[in-house]
Amino acid sequence: MHPLSLIEQIASSHSVGAPIARSGDYIQIRPRHVMTHDNTASVLSKFRSLGVDGIHDPTQPVIALDHDIQNTTPENLGAYTRIEAFAREHSLAFYPAGAGIGHQIMIERGYAVPGSLVVASDSHANMYGAVGCLGTPIVRTDAAAIWATGSTWWRVPLVARVLLRNRLAPGVTGKDVILALCGIINRDQVLNHAVEFAGDGIASLLMPDRMAIANMTTEWGALAGVFPVDEVTTAYLQARGHTVNAHDCPHAEPGAKYAVEIELDLAQVPSLITGPNDVKIVSSAKSLQDRRIRINKAYILSCVNARYEDLAQAAAELRGNRVAPHVELYVAAASAGEQQRAEADGTWQSLLTAGAIPLPSGCGPCIGLGQGIAQAGDVAISATNRNYQGRMGHRDAQVYLASPAAVAASAREGFITSPAQSPVITTLPVAEVRAREETTIATRVDVIDGFEPRVEGRAVLLSKNDISTDAIYAGKWTYRNDLTRSQMAAVAFDNYDHRFQMVARPGDILVAGRNFGTGSSREQAATALQAFGIRAVIAASISATYERNALNNGLLILESPALVAHLVQNAPTPVALGPRLAIDFARSIIDVGGRTFPFAPLGPVAQRLIISGGIEPQLRAASAPVPASSHANAPVEVSL
Repeated sequence: MHPLSLIEQIASSHSVGAPIARSGDYIQIRPRHVMTHDNTASVLSKFRSLGVDGIHDPTQPVIALDHDIQNTTPENLGAYTRIEAFAREHSLAFYPAGAGIGHQIMIERGYAVPGSLVVASDSHANMYGAVGCLGTPIVRTDAAAIWATGSTWWRVPLVARVLLRNRLAPGVTGKDVILALCGIINRDQVLNHAVEFAGDGIASLLMPDRMAIANMTTEWGALAGVFPVDEVTTAYLQARGHTVNAHDCPHAEPGAKYAVEIELDLAQVPSLITGPNDVKIVSSAKSLQDRRIRINKAYILSCVNARYEDLAQAAAELRGNRVAPHVELYVAAASAGEQQRAEADGTWQSLLTAGAIPLPSGCGPCIGLGQGIAQAGDVAISATNRNYQGRMGHRDAQVYLASPAAVAASAREGFITSPAQSPVITTLPVAEVRAREETTIATRVDVIDGFEPRVEGRAVLLSKNDISTDAIYAGKWTYRNDLTRSQMAAVAFDNYDHRFQMVARPGDILVAGRNFGTGSSREQAATALQAFGIRAVIAASISATYERNALNNGLLILESPALVAHLVQNAPTPVALGPRLAIDFARSIIDVGGRTFPFAPLGPVAQRLIISGGIEPQLRAASAPVPASSHANAPVEVSL
């Protein structure tokens, strides 16, 4: 057997019943912690529906309210009160609104530690990889399962290795590195992989750089992005009272095999801008500067770029200057602690003196909630991690992503520009990509008892790649727990194309391009399609987090690049009616008028979830009662 990668080692150490976990294995994982935020209200509802006596291990959950904290309606404040009361009742770690963004809290408070596996019902759990922790997203249903049983299912991903060479030029940051990777290696090379960073360039990256890179491996399409533990890691953790011995932390074994290997020369990376409205469209800041793209909004906030160092870089650009009169610059620290650091040395006041508008520590405009969100016609530059259409507000706004220094410089000038210390590099870096030869996948599978062997329906063609969860189910609806199923169905694909509601009908099968369901882990992006009556989703490739949401709720979802190439590339509009499809699960083929196309087989794990209607019914149907409040008790396993 081949030596283990770092990802496989950590997965093995958190596996229930499987001493060795390798890429491709379905395993039961017991994570060290599970973080939930405002979506705790939905997790709590699911948890209570399971009928269990209590939290299986009260040390596992961490709750941090951070997304919709500017919402002071009685409904939202009532939800927050109920969440806090539940946390107090069960002695769970709880951080109220204003304490900070959950991912920042997980690292600075010592919940994410080197060598551990920590999950969150949020797609930016990848950020924990900055401290050598395998952080990965799960979905709300998984969180409820972990509360109840201590564990959930996970498929160990393929692993990609990214070698970082040399040093960044002055003025270039970790944000520029991950924007480079998103923009130049943008054909799904790491989709649903876990990324291990290596190489001599790591030693020169500060912890905020590593946090930004690990955080946005999500937007790159990865399930995790993990850095090795070194002196930088231990110094950061020790400064916050967490003792770590780097020699005791796991490392990739010599000879470990990787599905993809990528090499990037950090010295070639310039200050970068991506967009508008697409993280994969990348340009050097210098090359955009001459175009004088006028902006009217700017943002320095979110879990990717709102730490003290980020705020200090922005303040350096603004000190002695003012934000341009026609620009609104919004700032929010990643946590109350990071804001206190910025206040202590005058950094925060420098931003306010320059005209920045302060917001409470939380997600806010990053997810399109609260003060300052993008309106129709706005052109914005943001230090956040996503610029999907409609993500930060109105779908007719244009949003660019950049480092905090580039955002501050652009807010000062009133148009997109490069930071004062940005190197004179206008060309994009070149990365070397080496992929292992793909293995042949079997196409015949056993259809288990109770699973429907054949499904038919009209095809509705969605012609774009990278259709995000924001496009499927807009952020403004995400925390509206009062919406009925019919109301959820009525807003499906609001941020994609309004024609969906006119073309599609119950019983249809959606056919979409690459990386379907990218972005956040919001469950409604799957359940809204169920509410609409969509029979199945077929895509060229699918975000693994979206796949979890679909399967955990009993929604059929399949990958068939050949079918998509045949149908979607010639679709006349973003939403178009296609031919009738017949899906044969035993042979793993899709019949279109007598012509057949293969799809990745639907194995027994997925079939059982579809039969039962998802993971919640499986848990409720478990024959043995679920034990409560005992870490030593063996978890109730979902059938794999």
